[in-house]
Amino acid sequence: MEHRHAPRLGRDLSVIGQGCWQLGGGWGEVSDDTAREVLAAAADTGITFFDTADVYGDGRSERLVGEFVHARGRDQFVVATKMGRRADPHGPEAFIPANLRRWNDRSRELLGDDTLDLVQLHCPPTPVFSSDEVFDTLDAMVDEGRMRAYGVSVETCDEALTAIAREHVASVQIILNVLRRKPLEQVLGAAADAGVAIIARVPLASGMLSGRFDSSTTFSADDHRQFNRHGESFDQGETFSGVPYEVGLVAARRFGAIAGQGTPAQRALRWIIDQPGVTTVIPGASRPSQARDNAAAAELPPTSAEALAECEAIYDDLVREHVHSRW
Repeated sequence: MEHRHAPRLGRDLSVIGQGCWQLGGGWGEVSDDTAREVLAAAADTGITFFDTADVYGDGRSERLVGEFVHARGRDQFVVATKMGRRADPHGPEAFIPANLRRWNDRSRELLGDDTLDLVQLHCPPTPVFSSDEVFDTLDAMVDEGRMRAYGVSVETCDEALTAIAREHVASVQIILNVLRRKPLEQVLGAAADAGVAIIARVPLASGMLSGRFDSSTTFSADDHRQFNRHGESFDQGETFSGVPYEVGLVAARRFGAIAGQGTPAQRALRWIIDQPGVTTVIPGASRPSQARDNAAAAELPPTSAEALAECEAIYDDLVREHVHSRW
């Protein structure tokens, strides 16, 4: 497994990481035993970066990840978590020093670490990115030994650029995939120049790019691909990358027809890690076989020039009008 250096974080991250949202909930039922098998399968392939959040299963994902990495050998792994989505209401007024420390204390307990590797603000309201008080507090929390570094998870490219301009932001987590190309324009270059890690999330457009869905596919009531398709519970861009379902199906079929090695999902992951400036990509998995298949994308040859051109054409022909101006 290839590893890439994250300068401001001061660590090397596996180019394929493990997203752990599924292990908490929101994607249908995943038992504790299956979650542990997913984590073990990922680690066995050479994945060393795990990304979780305090709201994934109300702490269930953090607990499972923490138990696993400590049992397997804590120093082998970099664990990132997120905070801020517990705020209710989720407004900028909630991001006060006391809340940031309270959320951090809960994650430290669940993960079993006195000092967390990386803590990311979890898609906070846009005004938070311009709040000196928030980032001064995060700096103080690093000084206090609560975490080694902090970053942000963002919804928009403008939020990413605002965060990258801050001196101590170590990472930006952003949606990037064949159907969400806008970060290629400015964000990846700015991050590379600043030494900020780019963590690419929603890499398969909520599974759309796997090519396994069609117009008759159904999802369980507790799966965000059912209950958040139109942004009913959180930002619409997190579900199918904000692309209308039927449009996504057409784009996925066209992507799947591009010649190349591996499955469509693996080729979609390979496309991401071929983009200059990407540090790691964090596909999720609800089965051990998915984790192994995701990791295998790192072994594929680089995406061909012809395939890169066709991916751009798919975006321009089908997707751009639906997403480019929004995020």
